[in-house]
Amino acid sequence: MPSIRTFRDADTAAVAALWTRVFPDDPPWNAPAALIATKRRVQAELFLVAEVDGEVVGAVMAGFDGVRGWIHHLAVAPEQRRCGIASQLVRAVEVGLRVRGCSKVNLQIRAANRHVAAFYGSLGYAIEERISMGRRLDDA
Repeated sequence: MPSIRTFRDADTAAVAALWTRVFPDDPPWNAPAALIATKRRVQAELFLVAEVDGEVVGAVMAGFDGVRGWIHHLAVAPEQRRCGIASQLVRAVEVGLRVRGCSKVNLQIRAANRHVAAFYGSLGYAIEERISMGRRLDDA
């Protein structure tokens, strides 16, 4: 049975390795070390890991801007999938968001990730008619 807890500095290498493995096509601005460093400075209590036998096998980040919560970079080691770890991470981060007054959670997934959309659908998330737009602020 996995344990879910807040990220610790000692988890950095394990989480970076997990994200590199699970998100091999992430763009350079999503480099694990940079994401970890930034998240540690902003709502670090919403950065969770799942452990099995002392090994980090999952991670998720979330944030709340006062209006909406966001879930980012949920990952579970491939050999640990279909054991309920991702569901536990999502539910735990939802509790953390709810405690902060969050009433709505959003997330983004790549359109081609049908299996990920099905996973979130099984947890009650629904595809919403939206246009997702973004702009890099560090490219100026």
